[in-house]
Amino acid sequence: MNLVACKFRLYPNKSQKEYFSKCFGCVRFFYNKSLSDMIEYHKEHKDFKNITPATYKNEYPFLKEVDSLALSNAQLNRNSAYKAFFRGQNKFPKYKSKKNEQSYTTNMINNNIKFSDNNRYITIPKCKRIRIKKHREFSGIIKSATISKSTDDKYYISILVETEVKELPKANNSIGLDLGVKDIVITSNGLKYKNHKYLAKSEKKLAREQRKLSHMVKGSSNRNKQRIKIARIYKHINNQRNDYLHKLSKHIIDENQIICVEDLKVMKMTKENKFNKELLDSSMSRLLTMLTYKASWYGRTIIKVPSDYPSSQLCSSCGNKNSITKNLSVRTWTCPYCQSKHDRDINASINILRKGIQLLSKDGTHPDSLFMLDPLGSSSKKPPLL
Repeated sequence: MNLVACKFRLYPNKSQKEYFSKCFGCVRFFYNKSLSDMIEYHKEHKDFKNITPATYKNEYPFLKEVDSLALSNAQLNRNSAYKAFFRGQNKFPKYKSKKNEQSYTTNMINNNIKFSDNNRYITIPKCKRIRIKKHREFSGIIKSATISKSTDDKYYISILVETEVKELPKANNSIGLDLGVKDIVITSNGLKYKNHKYLAKSEKKLAREQRKLSHMVKGSSNRNKQRIKIARIYKHINNQRNDYLHKLSKHIIDENQIICVEDLKVMKMTKENKFNKELLDSSMSRLLTMLTYKASWYGRTIIKVPSDYPSSQLCSSCGNKNSITKNLSVRTWTCPYCQSKHDRDINASINILRKGIQLLSKDGTHPDSLFMLDPLGSSSKKPPLL
């Protein structure tokens, strides 16, 4: 069984918006207050203290007005983030801000989340008959629902469903992927998928609207309208990017049984690289995330090649290492050993595929996949296994 999230647009009325605002505020207040108190307790006692919503309900009675499950989920999220920091898995949890997207999560208990009137309305705890646009069907057991308000003042509900995703038929293809800035994906069979640079295309429009915002009086109605206008531009950019990445990742998953990718540390790359804006605009890490979870759904195998593997420097024909390719401006080069001519990115993707197959054969997970050890097809001279 798989957990799948289905997101739908909500159209709450005035009273429902007020209730959501209370929930968002109470969840934010409890999260920030309890995190602050936990930090103080740790400074004094050098120990972890689990603070529950009941700790504050007598002192702050407005917490009783909202869904108790929302506060319980905020407690779980806070504990998870807090403990992950001390395990060295994450940065220290940040306080929640009113300026960011607001959300809270409730759980399915005794059928308290349900659709009605031909799926035109949904009921959630303490809030009945909210108009919803259910644009697609889903099957399975509802586990929880997250209600959110985006920065452009639109409401959504993300329903987490436990369902069975059917695996795709086995594919007899394996592929290596090199991720880049100009082309977001370069494959070992020579295909290049363009990076559309959605943010760069909208920068002039954003700059114009942000200049208008800077001249408006803080707290005014017109400034709020302009803020929403800018938020919608960013939302449109994000929607464009997500749509492209979902289609690209699904296409790669559909066509290939084994996908070998470089285990990139994108945030580290942005700090060390002058192309940090272009790197963030390409959303490489988001693409890797999509490939990973879709592979687990559909019965595919993702192999992550270590980021220190010199895929760009090795000749995919003879294995000779050429340090000239450390210079990023070198896009094509000729191997001084075997005289093979290479496109920098295609050569790197071939090396990533070969290294991934090597890691797979050592692991022994798919011994029947070793017929793919020669990813370039049959040739008179078999390329070495790097």
